[in-house]
Amino acid sequence: VFEPATGDNGAGGKQETLGVQYANSVQPTVEIGGETYTVKLEIVDNESSPEKGVSAAQNLVTSGVSIILGTYGSGVAIAAGKTFSDAGVPAVGITCTNPQVTLGNDFYYRICFLDPFQGTVLANYAWEQGHTKAYCLNKMGDDYSAGLVNYFSKAFEELGGKVVKEEFEQGNADFAANIATAKKNGCDVFFAPVSTEAAALIIDQADAQKIGMPLLAADTWASNVILGGAKGTDLEIVVTTFYQEGGDETFDKGVKAWIEGDSTNLANNGGNSEIAAVTAMGYDAYFVALEALKAAGSTDPAKVHEALPGVTYEGVCGKVVFGENGDAVRDVAYVKKCNNETGKWEFLAEQTV
Repeated sequence: VFEPATGDNGAGGKQETLGVQYANSVQPTVEIGGETYTVKLEIVDNESSPEKGVSAAQNLVTSGVSIILGTYGSGVAIAAGKTFSDAGVPAVGITCTNPQVTLGNDFYYRICFLDPFQGTVLANYAWEQGHTKAYCLNKMGDDYSAGLVNYFSKAFEELGGKVVKEEFEQGNADFAANIATAKKNGCDVFFAPVSTEAAALIIDQADAQKIGMPLLAADTWASNVILGGAKGTDLEIVVTTFYQEGGDETFDKGVKAWIEGDSTNLANNGGNSEIAAVTAMGYDAYFVALEALKAAGSTDPAKVHEALPGVTYEGVCGKVVFGENGDAVRDVAYVKKCNNETGKWEFLAEQTV
């Protein structure tokens, strides 16, 4: 399990890991070649860092794993891809949405939709809501946020909209100037597909400055960190994501009880049992890995890699079928809005392109 537990993406990484851990608690064994194996999770912290992620990836390879799951954060996934490929160990991305994760790497697969799709979905949604001028903010050097801003901007401009773009540096905690720029330029929607840590700061400062326009973001904002920050404010926050609570009642009931039943799980989920979409995706990814092991009839990474392209699985987030470049065939995203009174997500629409 190759995930961040610290750094900018630590909150999301913990929630994604929870999905894998819960799935392991539901089904801790797997039948491989007529023999029952107990599944052991080797979990490393890639620290949300491309540089440190390579070392964490090497640690997983050295430990002798059969298949790798993760990571939350496309930049770290891209950086670690060569390590997995060189070692011949297959990896399945869970919510790393940038196209570069799998492009040119025969050993990296993924079960989520991609940013060209997600960016276009967001642009379509913004345009359909009557927005015509978007402020777009990404972190400098971050493949995920920069990619999404690029795809959103292209699609939004093709629809007839106008875009104002800015970037911020690593470690920046003051977004007051960005909010002021958006207001000064007459923007009517603020698009910032950034980490949950940066998002929490943006929410706080947008509320303080009475931003006066919706905050639009992608899957990283689909977190109870965002719900907590927005509660009690007048902000309108809309996100696209992979799963809406209520999509699978058995899963929802089970994972909530599991999270509430352990103080560490509860802390890793941000202090409550709201279901993050990345947790549901982590759950599905675990069972995809089990299907690959069963299809391979072996724990040998080479045989698991050979079997992986043919794996299909009907998960709580939809059916997983691998297509071009090892990417899952996905054509729907869920659009959700933060209810600032209840501190919960409200389903708005299933959006396609």
